[in-house]
Amino acid sequence: MQSNPPFETHELSRIVEMAWEDRTPFDVIELTFGINESAVINIMRSEMKPRSFRLWRKRVTSRKTKHIALRSADVSRGYCPTQYKQR
Repeated sequence: MQSNPPFETHELSRIVEMAWEDRTPFDVIELTFGINESAVINIMRSEMKPRSFRLWRKRVTSRKTKHIALRSADVSRGYCPTQYKQR
């Protein structure tokens, strides 16, 4: 099993949030944090309850929006416009 680079708590939280979002592809997480899909899966496994992890894996496996190569050309962004709220 490959170890993940150490992340700050807020970075781990953001990785989990991005991975949980259906429209954020793994490629964007890799560009942002420098970790590949398998590292994201390992983080999700360690940060989530086992049942939540299984449900997430079932949902994202082969999901077209989580893999840029499988996406429709009509999808030009990786997040919902209302995702980032002003504080």
